[in-house]
Amino acid sequence: MDIATVEQQYNQLQQEGQSVTQGIQGLAGKLKTAADGGSTDAREWLLDLKELALSIQQEQQQVMMLMQAMHQAVQNDMQQYAKPQQWQPGYPQTPQAPGYPQAQPQQGGFMNSLEHSGFGQALMMGAGFGIGDDLINSIF
Repeated sequence: MDIATVEQQYNQLQQEGQSVTQGIQGLAGKLKTAADGGSTDAREWLLDLKELALSIQQEQQQVMMLMQAMHQAVQNDMQQYAKPQQWQPGYPQTPQAPGYPQAQPQQGGFMNSLEHSGFGQALMMGAGFGIGDDLINSIF
């Protein structure tokens, strides 16, 4: 998987989140209008919609936390890979066989590209997507 695919999938996820947000806002507006017109059912449905929006928001936050954890795990693995192995006292040091150079830290590659992509920057800053507090508050 390359960084362009990751970016594309992340952007698609953001668009889907925005679509869900717009749908909920539209329905909330209709229900609010009906509730303001005296419909007791609409008031109850508006409360149900708020509860649903909160559940979706929690799910999206969990997805973002998962993505951040995966990003951090990959970063940790890459940093560990880039560190030269230290000699441990009490254990014989294995000499490097001729013709097999030790791995050198790479300046580019997937992690560097990820770190400098919009997706990587969003993860490092803790940015998310989806239904925010403003939407939840605007329902009421």
